[in-house]
Amino acid sequence: MDVSLVLKVAGMGVLVSAAVQILSKTGRDEQAVMVTVTGIVVVLLMLVGEVGTLFETVRSVFGL
Repeated sequence: MDVSLVLKVAGMGVLVSAAVQILSKTGRDEQAVMVTVTGIVVVLLMLVGEVGTLFETVRSVFGL
């Protein structure tokens, strides 16, 4: 796993949390929830490739 991936995920977390705080303070709770869900989906999409690589590594190590 690369350090840049960790920094990207952390950056997304900071951006999403700032946006959610701003939206919540202005009374737009529905949009805050949508921003949270969108942030989670984006981070999961970023991690899909790494999980695939992990499974391929496990298969090659155990000869499956």
